[in-house]
Amino acid sequence: MDREPGCIRTIQNFIGRDAHIEHAVFVPPAPGDITGALADWEAYLQREEKDVLVQLSVLKAQFELVHPFCDGNGRIGRMLVPLIMYEKGLIRSPMYYISAYLERHRPVYYERLLAVSRDGDWNGWIAFFLHAIEEQAEENSKKAKAILDLYNEVKRTVPEVTRSQYAVAAIDAIFGTPIFSSSEFFEQTGIPKKTANRILQQLREREIIAVLAEGGGRRATTYVFSRRLAITEGNRL
Repeated sequence: MDREPGCIRTIQNFIGRDAHIEHAVFVPPAPGDITGALADWEAYLQREEKDVLVQLSVLKAQFELVHPFCDGNGRIGRMLVPLIMYEKGLIRSPMYYISAYLERHRPVYYERLLAVSRDGDWNGWIAFFLHAIEEQAEENSKKAKAILDLYNEVKRTVPEVTRSQYAVAAIDAIFGTPIFSSSEFFEQTGIPKKTANRILQQLREREIIAVLAEGGGRRATTYVFSRRLAITEGNRL
């Protein structure tokens, strides 16, 4: 099937256990109805509601039920959550990960969405989604604190290890990009190449970073800051 990435679907899709639409668990709107459905979705997005989180709950479900693309609807729907929260002034930057909670509770997540379409059970969906927001907020806060604690620890260690005026620049680079190549490290930090290589070697010897893939020829070595990555590795769209 041509999934037509980036294009509104022009075929009828469905969600089911096999390739037969008659066995489908859920059938979204026909292609001819998608434009109108998305226009309604956008109109509701622009409305001023008293409870923005309830509005977000409805917007999330509506997008998933319209299912406007042949593929990637779930990923886009999850990406919309932080973008809408940011646009509505709920968070300072569009960085709010809800995917981990939804993945852990996938059967209930799908059942709550299906119940909206099948039974009109908006209350059940909204209650589930608001609980997801609450739980994920607590988890995100714990991870943010863990990153800050790690940063403060490394900020004490790296200057002692490197004895370099570039220590803070190096720390900020590996925290911002925990998987990086040596060439990316040079570019991001602005540290002279000879000094940067020495710092990387020192961090490697102290096991602050590790080699993910050795370089060779024109290929730069790739490093990983494992402790930083371990904190957030579950936060994937």
